[in-house]
Amino acid sequence: MNESLSGRVDSAAVTAAAERLRAAAADGRPTRPVRDLIGRDDVAAAYAVQRRLAAERVAAGATVVGRKIGLTSEAVQRQLGVDRPDFGLLFSDMAYDGGDTVPYHAVLQPRVEAEIAFVLKGDLADGPLDAAQVRSAIDYATPALEICGSRIQDWDITFGDTVADNASAGAYVLGPVRKKLDQMEPRTVEMQLSINGTLVSTGNGAACLGDPINAVVWLARQARDLSEPLRAGQVVLSGALGPMRPVRPGDSVTATITGLGKVAVTFSW
Repeated sequence: MNESLSGRVDSAAVTAAAERLRAAAADGRPTRPVRDLIGRDDVAAAYAVQRRLAAERVAAGATVVGRKIGLTSEAVQRQLGVDRPDFGLLFSDMAYDGGDTVPYHAVLQPRVEAEIAFVLKGDLADGPLDAAQVRSAIDYATPALEICGSRIQDWDITFGDTVADNASAGAYVLGPVRKKLDQMEPRTVEMQLSINGTLVSTGNGAACLGDPINAVVWLARQARDLSEPLRAGQVVLSGALGPMRPVRPGDSVTATITGLGKVAVTFSW
């Protein structure tokens, strides 16, 4: 696998892949995968597509408010044949508060997973960017639901497809509880996710790269390498604590994370 995030790429292929994903988002209809254009695991090409689409979104008025980390589970990495996580951008128009109702069709083919979100109080631009530095830069942790979405039909994705598609980001929901890291330990949390009162997913902090803080360390280094470091005030979705689950119109979703409480959202018809 090409591990460089910013190596040489086929500009025509990047343009074609971006056009395909852009059309799917605009039309509200999933499209075929883009791996025929950029390859299954060409990291540089996939992130080039992601950056192209992100730049267009910012030019249209959206604001980047943070990042999400994906593929933090070893099982999912094995499924896609990769040995690293990925990341995408969070935009201001993707944010919801706990208790909100999300229009079902706001996200294509939505699936929900529970995570710990961190809000930063300091930049992560210089220094070793190790766990100690990351912990000191975090203002607070809060329970979160990520509403993943795929512009790729039937979620038929490889690593290249999901990275190009902004790491399958759709929307996110932040809960009401905010805890400092001296009040909770991300690695030891336990998670339960329910849909319409039925338990559908469980997990824990250790399922996220061994510790959600490890995921943020990885992201901080990647972001700095791209000359786009994490900044104070940004939100970081640190990765799923357990398997994601599909949702339907009318569903009510609640995640409970020990030490952080509950976060809930309802999907409208």
